[in-house]
Amino acid sequence: MEASELRELLSVEGLGLLDSLPPYETTADVVRMVADLRKAGHSPGLVAAVLSQARLRARASSKFGPFAERMLFTEAGLEQATRLRVAAMHAGRFRDAGLTRIADLGSGIGADALALAAIDLEVTAVERDEVTAAIAAYNLAGWPNATVVNGDAESVELAEFDGVYLDPARRNDSKRLSNPADWSPSLDFAFGLGERMPAGVKLGPGIDRDLIPPGTEAQWVSVDRDVVEVGVWFGAVARPGVGRAALVIGAHGTAELTAERDSPDADTGDLGEFLYEPDGAVIRARLIGDLARSLGARMLDDQIAWITSHTADVTPFAQGFRVAETLPYDERRLKQLLSARGIGTLEIKKRGIDVDPAQLRKRLSLKGAGSATLILTRAAGKRIAILADRL
Repeated sequence: MEASELRELLSVEGLGLLDSLPPYETTADVVRMVADLRKAGHSPGLVAAVLSQARLRARASSKFGPFAERMLFTEAGLEQATRLRVAAMHAGRFRDAGLTRIADLGSGIGADALALAAIDLEVTAVERDEVTAAIAAYNLAGWPNATVVNGDAESVELAEFDGVYLDPARRNDSKRLSNPADWSPSLDFAFGLGERMPAGVKLGPGIDRDLIPPGTEAQWVSVDRDVVEVGVWFGAVARPGVGRAALVIGAHGTAELTAERDSPDADTGDLGEFLYEPDGAVIRARLIGDLARSLGARMLDDQIAWITSHTADVTPFAQGFRVAETLPYDERRLKQLLSARGIGTLEIKKRGIDVDPAQLRKRLSLKGAGSATLILTRAAGKRIAILADRL
């Protein structure tokens, strides 16, 4: 977002117009809406700014719920912003550790600062980008215990704070930044602060695990089966005895697996009547072995995350399937089986086999009223196809 667009948006006319619009729908006749707003006398720049913000608010509802209706966003800021439910858990760590003055360095649009302020902690949100800082100030305007500073996170004097939270910006205006030294603030700076004071550092879930400092708590978080982040926690905001954690949030509520370190894999064995796909957070935290043992299960292959057993279990940490048919992976035989069963709707899951599910679905020429899940994977090093039904 350009500064000129933000000025249009923050005008009395802009905010009033934004709040007057109906909920944004991608199927709406946007061209007609633009025409109507222009006919009403609004400038082209204002109309563009307001409709762009209405679109972002609609997207933000999945992260912020009804709060999104009163917030402002940028494209990049919304993409990186912590979901409010997760941000509340981050904030709770600082409160539970008895910390009261928190610096949120690289605050973006202010999602984590909002959660910290909401539980009566004093928070200073520092954001280098001027437009993003202004949006954070708008989003935090209702919290007298929150302050926004437009500045460089690596230059902030931290003597007055007893805890720090960092969400390094991992992309610029044009691309995602792969080198942690290019992040803002840099990863070395963030982890260096963790050696000095209680700190939490939010990172992308695919971070190279070798970069995670020993002696810290690394918590992978998934929301509705989507792994959204890994938090690296230092000092008083890290839990004693927890080095690896998988936090799973969904319709079931919240559940967590924890361990001191990566868990050893479970034994491998033959395919049982039931198959389980661990949640991505469990896989990334390398707690598959602990999950398998808790279910009395075994791994299907020592290189693949699927686990199997002869009992049906409902767990928030994995999706379960009842095995219906198993055969070596052969498209001709698979096509015959699906035709015989009248399978017209097929979910395809693959792990350990190089195949394009969309192209495979076309080649299978599906017909019929039935539905099933096709699991393509390896067992004992051999490629297999498993026809299954979700539990």
